[in-house]
Formats: sequence, C-alpha cells, structure tokens
Amino acid sequence: MAVACDDGPVAQTPEPRAGRANHTLRDMVLSLLALLLILAPLVVFSRGCSFSPGPPDADPATAPTVDVAEHLGRAAASVDFPLRAPTVPDTWRANSSSTSRVRPVSVVVRAGWLTPDRFIQLSQSSAALEDLLPVETGQAAPAIGTMDVDGTVWTEFSGRRAEKAWAADLGGTTTLITGSATPDEFRVLASAAQAAGPLPKTTR
Repeated sequence: MAVACDDGPVAQTPEPRAGRANHTLRDMVLSLLALLLILAPLVVFSRGCSFSPGPPDADPATAPTVDVAEHLGRAAASVDFPLRAPTVPDTWRANSSSTSRVRPVSVVVRAGWLTPDRFIQLSQSSAALEDLLPVETGQAAPAIGTMDVDGTVWTEFSGRRAEKAWAADLGGTTTLITGSATPDEFRVLASAAQAAGPLPKTTR
C-alpha cells in the first residue's frame, strides 16, 4: 500500500532584487540622456550670464533721462538753503533726481548723472554732515582724506559698496558727491558745483 506524505507547503526562494549590477547598458545610456536633458538648459542659461564684482555698471542706452535743471529749479523755491545747478560735461547724461527728508529737520535734494563709464550724484542739504552722510552712504564712516578743488577743501569718505563720497560746505549748503565715478570726474563735478551760483527762490 502506498503511503502519501504531506510535508506542508514548499518554501519559495525569493527572486534577487534588481540592483546596479543588473542594469543593462541600455538602462545606463537612457539615464545619461535624461541627465543631459536636465543639464542642457542650465548650461545654456549660464553661458548668457556673467558675474562682475564691484559696483553695478550703468548702461546709458537703457537708463532714463531726467531734466535735472528743472527739478533743482523747482526744489530751490521750497527749501531753506541755497541750491546749485552745476554745468556738467556734454558726455554726462542726467538720469535721476529726487528730494527726501533728512532727520531731524532738513531735506536732501539729489541729482545724478551717468558719466561715460560710471555714475555720479550730487546731494545738497542744510543738514549737518554727520546727519546727511549716513543717509547718502549708508554709514557714518570716518574721513579718509582731503583734497583741494580750486581753493575749496573737500573731505573724502567711504561710500556704498566700493564707491566713495566727497563732502564740502558751499555757502551754507552741505554738499555731498557720491558714486562710482573716477577721481577726475569727482573733481569736475566739485568744481562745477562751486562755480554755479545759488538758484533763485522763485517758481518757474
């Protein structure tokens, strides 16, 4: 007589997991192509960008143009200190003007120009230099030197980023020149501000 034996369910050996060793050459090529498709836009974008340390370069072709003389003329009628409208070289392009408060009791009137390669700004106020300097340069840095411009002594300070600032008292007006312009361009604006007479206090 035959005897049937039941040893229970037969254990199944699990199939080995697919790992890197089991990747085919085709899988690796497809993965590489997918990675290249992701990186390609980044490479194209980075080739169109550049990094330039230091102050930003101003592009005269895209910058706005403002009537600095008109702004200074209107401001002269409302402020309590003499304002000057310097005559600058024809190669400079006026591109900014503004007026804002300087605590505790004064205002500052600004005019800015693009020189052939840089930017320069003239700020005029009745505020004390120690009050105006932090507003215009972002810091109350100590003086780092002086220079004589046609008999007027200007004091040099550090400006924003790699810029500089020149300050002088012109007839009771605290006058500050800031920007990334060259020392020669600073001297040109300083001389022009000194030579300009105070604007009339009448509206145009």
